[in-house]
Amino acid sequence: MIVADNGIYLGKGQAPVSLLLKYANRHGLIAGATGTGKTLTLQGLAEGFSQAGVPVFIADIKGDLAGLSQAGADKPALVKRAQEIGFSLDYQAFPAIFWDIFGEQGHPVRTTISEMGPLLLGNLLQLNDVQSGVLNVVFAVADSEGLLLLDMDDLRAMLTHVSDNASTYSAKFGNVSGASIATIQRGLLTFEQQGGSKLFGEPALQIADFMRIAPNGCGAVNILAADKLMTSPRLYAMFMLWLLSELFQNLPEVGDLDKPKMVFFFDEAHLLFNDAPKVLLEKIEQLVRLIRSKGVGVYFITQNPADVPPNVLGQLSNRVQHALRAFTPQDQKSVKAAAQTFRANPAFDTGTAITQLSVGEALVSMLDEKGSPTVVDRVLIRTPLSAVGAISPEQRQEIIAHSPFAGVYDTLVNRESAAEILAGRVNGQPAAATSGAKSAANIWGTVATTVAAAAASSAGRAAVNSAIRSLTSNSNRGRTPDSIGMAAAKGAIRSAGGTVGRQLVRGLLGALFK
Repeated sequence: MIVADNGIYLGKGQAPVSLLLKYANRHGLIAGATGTGKTLTLQGLAEGFSQAGVPVFIADIKGDLAGLSQAGADKPALVKRAQEIGFSLDYQAFPAIFWDIFGEQGHPVRTTISEMGPLLLGNLLQLNDVQSGVLNVVFAVADSEGLLLLDMDDLRAMLTHVSDNASTYSAKFGNVSGASIATIQRGLLTFEQQGGSKLFGEPALQIADFMRIAPNGCGAVNILAADKLMTSPRLYAMFMLWLLSELFQNLPEVGDLDKPKMVFFFDEAHLLFNDAPKVLLEKIEQLVRLIRSKGVGVYFITQNPADVPPNVLGQLSNRVQHALRAFTPQDQKSVKAAAQTFRANPAFDTGTAITQLSVGEALVSMLDEKGSPTVVDRVLIRTPLSAVGAISPEQRQEIIAHSPFAGVYDTLVNRESAAEILAGRVNGQPAAATSGAKSAANIWGTVATTVAAAAASSAGRAAVNSAIRSLTSNSNRGRTPDSIGMAAAKGAIRSAGGTVGRQLVRGLLGALFK
């Protein structure tokens, strides 16, 4: 067993070392140079959380974490390691669900332009402060006029609409520069050419779909195929940050639990922080600090702890440090800095040990029963029980076909939103910004009316969020694809109460900074 005494067994040093489940939402860090064993450490932790009934989400950068879906097999080096620490290799597969923004190696993952919000979208398009301000105006106009921003066509239509009426909107929202509008349009074109448009549209991902428990009691292992996504590093970073913000927004406050509600692994974490503007770094720090109270643990995986800003690094209580190389003076400073983050062990020099660790060996410090960091130990990390490495396309497709989400997200739904409404105005047709809400009222009756009324006041926002979760989440038995009417109903609930309703579901901006 991987899980015993309310902890996940990591390996053996001077004594067996475990990560206590009750402190797993205090976040963590897995660091080390390429080829030192970070991926197997991540795989082993994911197995442990799953076995404990905790759903996990992992971005699979190289394609080798798909092996979690298959039972392992003997490999001489790994068998030897297991024997050295006295670990029994009872191989098993874990309940994997594959996801892919591009819909090629997993179920499609989509969000809407509105839910992504102007802050993340502006950073994704690499806009400066003036251009980001114009983008905020576009979102504000959409909110004020009841126009849903679901996909790239909607955003383009809104940009054109605001540009054509710049004098009107400048008087209300501030100067709208035609040059800034053009820059945003060019950014969207480049973004679309990279395949980024596939991220936006409906049916949008329901975050509850990540939080499944398999019939055998294991937590779902959600694996995002990220090998193609990594060709657009900024898209990868913003997508992962959006997922975190959605978790923060949709989950209730729970405080300290016996085990996390979900664990989120952020591989190649340096991509999130590279060249990020100060305002975004501040939001990330705030998000990492606050999401613990929602029962979510966040684990960053990167080559060097220095890749993570100090204010975020200080939030990561559970540490696994694989070997670092010290070939240059800068490398030596990094090794020294990494060593200083651990409680010293009198049995060895931490700085020297970091450069001497073998593959699969790590310096480990976890929180103890009192919530204090343990003295650093030199640990041989246990061998995974699932398969190590990639799986065949046939195996992947079989798992996708038998997934509880087979057919749920496959078909793109293009319902009436900003692009269609604005096109109707140009063609002289009557505007129908609230047609979705009318359809929803026919389906949900008094429920939609109640949600809209509650959204009109700040006191009702918690009730709105509860209603949204109740009406859009899914049971553990799986679900059937939404009908067009159901999609309209969910859209109406998202937009209930006009401006307030849309802002409530905008992710990072709507959740943290209202």
